[in-house]
Amino acid sequence: MRTRWIIALLLLIPLSDALLLVPVAGELGYLATVALVVLTGLVGMMLVRAEGRTTLARIQQRLAIGELPANQLLDGGLLIAAGAFLLTPGLVTDTIGFLLAVPVTRYPIRTVIKRYVVKPYLDKRADGFVSGGVWAGGFPYPDDDDDVYDVDSNSYRYDDDTDADRSN
Repeated sequence: MRTRWIIALLLLIPLSDALLLVPVAGELGYLATVALVVLTGLVGMMLVRAEGRTTLARIQQRLAIGELPANQLLDGGLLIAAGAFLLTPGLVTDTIGFLLAVPVTRYPIRTVIKRYVVKPYLDKRADGFVSGGVWAGGFPYPDDDDDVYDVDSNSYRYDDDTDADRSN
């Protein structure tokens, strides 16, 4: 079911690009539209390159102090996706690429991805230990059982009859 939505989305993006480029080309002219698409792609790639360097430096800083750079690795993945969208000609893909490349919009997107993609995946793989949705309070059975006796260490005495028999 999910595969159908992904395929539909991948087909919808180029379709929306084509449907948007036609009225923009009619308004601005064909050469100006091509120049706009090329210019947004070039500016976007320069932005992705600069953000990629910053993200790589943050990854190295986190690793140098012995911390896991999870957020920075997600940022790196989002920057790779931004680069792919910016290389694809079209105004819709350039807009998506800019949204993924600019830190102001990338950080909320990263938070949403962590909440709805990464955390459920890790919970599924670790049986709930990532989010704490695991039973950790003992056995999940009611305490109605009358065969259970609580005994502390002072009230329990163990006599070994075999030692007494050996000494006689």
